[in-house]
Amino acid sequence: MSASSPSTASLSSSFQPGGMSQFRSLQPSASRSSDWLGAMILSARAISAAADAIPLPYVKGVFGAAVFLLETINKVQKNREDMMDLCADTVDIITVVRDRISAHTDTAAIQFKAQCEELESFLQDVVNTVTDHQSRPRGFSAVAKEILKSGNTTDEIAKWRNRLRDVRFNFMLMATIDTNFKVDKVLTVILPNVPVPQARPNINNCPPATRIFHGRQTILQEMHQYFNQNTGKQDIFLLHGLGGGGKTQIALKFIEESVTIFTDIFLVDTSTVTTIETGLKNIATTKGVGDSSQDALQWLKSKTDEWLLFFDNADDPKIDLNKYFPQCTHGNILITSRNPGLCVYSGSHSAVSDMEESDAVNLLLRSAAQDTRDPNKAIAADIVKVLCYLPLAIIQAGAFISKSGSLDGYLALYAMNKTRLLSQKPAQSHDSYAWTVYTTWQISFDQLSEQAKTFLQLCSCLHYQGISEDMFKNAADHKFGPSSPSKKELQMALDVLSRFSDPSGNWDPLCFMDVTSEIRAYSLITFHSEQNLFSIHPLVHDWTRSTVPDGGQHCCMFAIVGMSLAGLSDTDMAAAAPRMLPHIDFLRRGNLNIVPDFRHEYGKAYFFSGELEKAKQLEIAVLENRRNTLGDDHPDTLEAMHWVAWIYENLGKFQDAEEVGILVVNKRKEVLGENHPQTLNSTGDLALVFTQLGKLREAEELHVVVLKKRRQILGENRPETLRTMSNLAITYNKLGRLQEAEALDLEVLEKRRKILGHNHPDTLFSMANLAVTYHHLGRFREAEVLQVGVLQQRKMSLGENHPETMRTMSNLALTYYKLERLQEAEDLGTVVLEKRKSILGGNHPHTLLTMANLAMIYTKLGRFLEAEILLVDTLKKQRDFLGNNHPDTLRIQSNLGSMFNTLERWQEAEELLVPALEKQKDLLSASHPHMIDTISSLAITYTKLGKLKEAEDMNGALKRLEV
Repeated sequence: MSASSPSTASLSSSFQPGGMSQFRSLQPSASRSSDWLGAMILSARAISAAADAIPLPYVKGVFGAAVFLLETINKVQKNREDMMDLCADTVDIITVVRDRISAHTDTAAIQFKAQCEELESFLQDVVNTVTDHQSRPRGFSAVAKEILKSGNTTDEIAKWRNRLRDVRFNFMLMATIDTNFKVDKVLTVILPNVPVPQARPNINNCPPATRIFHGRQTILQEMHQYFNQNTGKQDIFLLHGLGGGGKTQIALKFIEESVTIFTDIFLVDTSTVTTIETGLKNIATTKGVGDSSQDALQWLKSKTDEWLLFFDNADDPKIDLNKYFPQCTHGNILITSRNPGLCVYSGSHSAVSDMEESDAVNLLLRSAAQDTRDPNKAIAADIVKVLCYLPLAIIQAGAFISKSGSLDGYLALYAMNKTRLLSQKPAQSHDSYAWTVYTTWQISFDQLSEQAKTFLQLCSCLHYQGISEDMFKNAADHKFGPSSPSKKELQMALDVLSRFSDPSGNWDPLCFMDVTSEIRAYSLITFHSEQNLFSIHPLVHDWTRSTVPDGGQHCCMFAIVGMSLAGLSDTDMAAAAPRMLPHIDFLRRGNLNIVPDFRHEYGKAYFFSGELEKAKQLEIAVLENRRNTLGDDHPDTLEAMHWVAWIYENLGKFQDAEEVGILVVNKRKEVLGENHPQTLNSTGDLALVFTQLGKLREAEELHVVVLKKRRQILGENRPETLRTMSNLAITYNKLGRLQEAEALDLEVLEKRRKILGHNHPDTLFSMANLAVTYHHLGRFREAEVLQVGVLQQRKMSLGENHPETMRTMSNLALTYYKLERLQEAEDLGTVVLEKRKSILGGNHPHTLLTMANLAMIYTKLGRFLEAEILLVDTLKKQRDFLGNNHPDTLRIQSNLGSMFNTLERWQEAEELLVPALEKQKDLLSASHPHMIDTISSLAITYTKLGKLKEAEDMNGALKRLEV
């Protein structure tokens, strides 16, 4: 539309045409504590003086009573601010009367008779109440002054204000009569200095926004921008979102700010077909164009002015709203709804979600009648965070705090009485919204089909974010095995899942979409198309869980998640686990021993998500259970044993991993045979444990045997074959056979990229391994390129704290060190050390290596004392946990000796470097980078000690390696 934006006039004269919102701007501030009431009195006097020229006695009477009330309140000091809303509403009413009489005939104005008499009755009630306060008769002014001084007036004032609000609503309801009588000339003659009110829109039964409205400026600006543009067609804007989010109040605030844009504003309650029909009929009757909804639509169609049709609470998805739109290319429509599906009608829309924290804090303090000191703001910030920034919940909390007077005690009460507090209707309200937080959701919930109700309750047993269709689809495709729970144990879950299947028993995505769309129509669940995931508002999530009558749904969802994970390959589990982990944690919060038993699947999910201690706890329980029920030699028992060994390895408990791993290999050879896939899996994993223990020759021997058999049985390109090639490359790398390692790394990476894609976890693993090989080869820039790419992908897919993410960060820090980018190296190394200490503990081998690497960086930076303290501590722990002869122990020992060289502590350097080199010769190839570093350091040490023959031998060895 092309209408101009509303102008903003100052309140400099004694009377300013407009509604109550303009008198709100007259509220007291630090600089003018009395101006607000003075301005109201001037306005009321001006209107009352003008009424003397109008032959309508009841109008004169109510204007005079309003002036008398304001003047009386002006004579007192205490509690005057408590009367502000009462005064503002009174002036607002007489302003409406003055404006409507100015614009309409005397016949139309007579329709205000009943309303004016009601207002006079109200004022008389106030007088009577005050008069009753004293036994002896006194004047109203004196008695009012005394009662207002008493300080015990809050409840009485609240009653007056609420009644006045009802009176005001009736005036607004009647202020829609379109006639021709004008008294502008009379007003101009009597009050020549008072501006004649400009024509305002006919507002049909549309109340103002709540007095405590706050924030939402982004949405309001979007609405103003939309309705002020010239689109050449009917402009439709939708506000959609969860019940209690404040959609109606945003719409009313927009209307309040836009009174100069629209010629007519019509509010239609869109809750039911009946209320819609009634609302449209009222338009037709008011405008004198007929007595049916079709008459109203025809009139709107023919009226080319900038009218606004406000469809409020269009929540019923079964109502076809389009049939109630005027079928034309002009006019404006504003809709509030819980149903995002109505976006199909709108030219623009806005999802009304939770408030910004600062706005939520201000809303709470205003609704609670608390001042805005910083201590109160800090307490309020904690409260609104717990309430998830939902406006209705904040207002209810404010009402309770206002009643109790205790802001800082609310959270403790809420923690113990959440359901009661969110179900409690405040005695004093700020608007006409009739429902509590929980009531508004119950009304929506009651509209759902039984299948939709069950699904929403199931989802409330999960974490409120990251709910996917795949979770349910994979569970529906579950294949029963000897170790899985029986169909009888899973019957409830199977019954639920069968409702999403077609007659052939296959998953039916349309059926699933129908159910989720039904729930989305009430905004009880939200769909995020970019991630293809659903979420539930945290408070709705809590409330829905409270509707579950017993633990049946919880047990059912526990089974569905387990069924979804069962049967996934390790690769698929690695991809799915980070998404599933919040749901698993949420399900396990109540009962670790819930039946049916899917602890093995949950343990694997924890493992692939890097939650190793939780994985160990579950898998050890699975192993004990299977030993007791199936025996030590059952394949399922050996599978559990295999996983326990693998978890020990990742926890850095290499001796425990070796002990269990050898037992698994021997038993699987005995039970399944040497060439069985599970036997080969266990053998390959044992080889990795040998690598970690520094038993590199034994590791190489096992890897070569496994690789030969897998090539023969499976072929060159199977995932199992490629995994063995990759693990063998790691062993070659540690042995210093870098050319062989590079050749294997490149071959595996090329095949995985071709078969799996560039961002598959296995492909990223190969890239990371190749980067380590490049690093050892001195090709640091090539290593950096690979590591940066891998780190970015792992952060996205696995998160910042996953072991593989931290491994990549640690290796990149070392690469930065070699590239002399020491500050970057230190920053990254410090982050990794803090994370590994927190997650893995201070004594985990990975933590110790990070400490050693950071010490090397400190040495380069000249921070020798910090480096020495870190290296000495690391070397002691490494010897305790991995022994004196482990390659990593020898590397740290060599690094400390090298640092002593830098500090010219030659004797101490020799005592460390000589035994380190002798042991490295037994473990590593002559060209291994760690061997070369030790030889170089020892050559310097011998030279400084005057042992020139020994120094010459070291330098000769280095030259031979260079050749």
